[in-house]
Amino acid sequence: MAKILAVTNQKGGVGKTTTALNLCAGLALLGERVLLADLDPQGNATTGCGVVKQDVRRTVYQLLIGNASFAEARLRVAFNDFAFDLLPANRELAGAEIELIELEAREYRLRQALDGVSGEYDFIIIDCPPALNLLTVNGLAAAQAVMIPMQCEYYALEGLSDLVNTLKKVRAHLNPVLEIEGLLRTMYDPRATLTQQVSGELEKHFGDKVYKTIVPRNIRLAEAPSYGKPALAYDRNSRGAQAYFALAQEVLERRQRKEGNTA
Repeated sequence: MAKILAVTNQKGGVGKTTTALNLCAGLALLGERVLLADLDPQGNATTGCGVVKQDVRRTVYQLLIGNASFAEARLRVAFNDFAFDLLPANRELAGAEIELIELEAREYRLRQALDGVSGEYDFIIIDCPPALNLLTVNGLAAAQAVMIPMQCEYYALEGLSDLVNTLKKVRAHLNPVLEIEGLLRTMYDPRATLTQQVSGELEKHFGDKVYKTIVPRNIRLAEAPSYGKPALAYDRNSRGAQAYFALAQEVLERRQRKEGNTA
């Protein structure tokens, strides 16, 4: 069965979509069967896969409201030496907020859609929007764990406290198995004293929940989406791409270690 991981942060601009996209690329490069579910109406993860979102006729929107099957919405995206599946999104998804309110089991629509196909994948990565709305709730209700990308700055700590409280509520009312898989430090600049201080605070309070991998500020990560590619397909030797490949290895190792402990 797939490990379902929601990449989420209520604060925007922290590298959430970059993380979801490049984590999928790294896991696929390691030979894992991967699905990326784009739950953000901006559709940036979809664009980052080289898909022209305006041209897609079946998206995660139709899947959530029951107008398309998983097979109809799924796309295969391939690069030089790796590939993974995508549930694409575009601006239509913004309308799902209103339409989902009227539907039965509105918080569980994504979970229901993934239940029948989770055996086809090793990892399902959900790119959640940077807001606590019904789409994010669907992502959190479907996931087993969350990955939280964050910058090492003062306001990020405040936002993290709010997010942890949100996750507690989701666990209490919608998804009792949901846990924090890990915190990922992104856009990291070791020259900044505050960055080092916040990083130290994260390690102090969250211990081994903080990934060892640190994603640096890197222009190649910013450039890659404009070419419709993950950084690992655009410039694999860049520092940013190498960091995300290391993250994929760490995520895989954590899963193997956890499964070994429960065997």
